[in-house]
Amino acid sequence: MKIAIVSGKDEGPTKLNAFDNALTDAGIGDVNLIKVSSMLSENTKITELPTLKPGSMVNCVLSEITSDNPGDEINAVLAVAIGKELGCVVETTGINKNEDDLIDEAKFMVTYMMEKRNVEIEELIVEKATTKVKEIASVVASVVYLEE
Repeated sequence: MKIAIVSGKDEGPTKLNAFDNALTDAGIGDVNLIKVSSMLSENTKITELPTLKPGSMVNCVLSEITSDNPGDEINAVLAVAIGKELGCVVETTGINKNEDDLIDEAKFMVTYMMEKRNVEIEELIVEKATTKVKEIASVVASVVYLEE
């Protein structure tokens, strides 16, 4: 299995436009995203996001949050744990929360999931997107499942 890990942030005139702009900033704005749960197959490899065919159906784990409250700091965080047998992904978000606390929360959750499955973590990656809201903003972090 191959995956790409991406993130983006942007403002827009509406919540939907801000979200769409953040997806575009992450490189996944021109595809149809299918949200899936958090499991990765054995020997998952991380790669750069290739150019995706516009309109294609793409599986992903998506962490996203949008705010229209100027001054808010918004965070989307993913933690990805990869082992030989399988891997897990967790997502969390926060508004005006300590970024380090959110990262620690994500790491704790993904470590717990792997321990519960008796799988040793070989690689642990954290991806985050953070911004301070000017008018209406959105942040996204995503694991994108790529075709082999």
